[in-house]
Amino acid sequence: MNSEKIEIFDTTLRDGEQVPGCKLNTEQKLIIAERLDKLGIDVIEAGFPVSSPGDFHSVSEISKLVKNAKVCGLTRANKKDIEIAAEALKYAKRPRIHTGIGTSDSHIKYKFNSTREDIIERAIDAVKYAKSFVEDVEFYAEDAGRTDNEFLARVCEAVIKAGATVLNIPDTTGYCLPEEYGQKIKYLKENVRGIEKAILSCHCHNDLGLATANSIAGAINGARQIECTINGLGERAGNTALEEVVMILRQHKDLNLHTNVNSKMLNTMSSLVSDLMGMPVQPNKAIIGANAFAHSSGIHQDGVIKNRETYEIMNPEDVGVNESSIILTARSGRSALAYRFKHIGFDVTKNELDFLYGEFLKVADGKKEVDNDDLTLMMTALTRKIS
Repeated sequence: MNSEKIEIFDTTLRDGEQVPGCKLNTEQKLIIAERLDKLGIDVIEAGFPVSSPGDFHSVSEISKLVKNAKVCGLTRANKKDIEIAAEALKYAKRPRIHTGIGTSDSHIKYKFNSTREDIIERAIDAVKYAKSFVEDVEFYAEDAGRTDNEFLARVCEAVIKAGATVLNIPDTTGYCLPEEYGQKIKYLKENVRGIEKAILSCHCHNDLGLATANSIAGAINGARQIECTINGLGERAGNTALEEVVMILRQHKDLNLHTNVNSKMLNTMSSLVSDLMGMPVQPNKAIIGANAFAHSSGIHQDGVIKNRETYEIMNPEDVGVNESSIILTARSGRSALAYRFKHIGFDVTKNELDFLYGEFLKVADGKKEVDNDDLTLMMTALTRKIS
């Protein structure tokens, strides 16, 4: 079976930037956008042009800069938003307007004080108006995760007829379970007339820690675009992490799904976004955390030293990390200690190692991590003992 491509829609510069304290200026956004384009991203959501003059300017400048990816601007379902987005995107080689409206009963009643029929009409009008400016129009059904599937299918069918090329099915509140979200995508694939004319897209939030799992479930069930951010940045608990999606699809070849992302750039991309946004990456973050390829348990260290694949399902070089790390702690064993000594230029015999290991345990019991300076001091103690 031939592998099918999953389009990667990066919203670091829009949804990711909504994190308190992560505001970027235009120059910083351009640096990230250029790197995303080189990374192999299919769609860069550059911002929400109507939200401020600064955001409009950033979207416009990104549109001029990006050479390969589609450049997308977000709007609400109203003419002013759409007109301003179209103006901001006029320099883009491949522009996309991303418009939409809430579709859950909660949004319809409390946010819009409206009816289902009115929501469908507003959705149709927004897509038609966006279509008058650009060919590529993505429609988002906000809070689709909590929207009745039958009504959601009606909305999707209506906006496809109006000209939508992509249907964004957001789990806006991060509420869905993977099976539930996957079944929602499957239902739409099987029950929306004209669905072959549009791409289904996953936009999942991480409120319950399920964003990546939900996105993968969506892709398995027919979605062919995943919306995500570098480091999983985003509103509240964040969005689907781009690096997780890319590596899951890369490792699970049995899914017959792939992306065009250059995975070897993931580590540097993560660091760039973290530095510019002032948002540190948690050490245990999957794929790009400082500890993602670090081993401190003696049992794990021994296995990795003998064969990396015993405890690593990915080659660190595949995500831009030079090598695995053997971290010396009180839980480390002799093989890890010998490995680290060799790493700094000392080949030790078994008898020497027995002495050094005793010295090592004395140091390790008193500090969290034993470093190279400590090892050098141990070698000095060994030399004195021998002489």
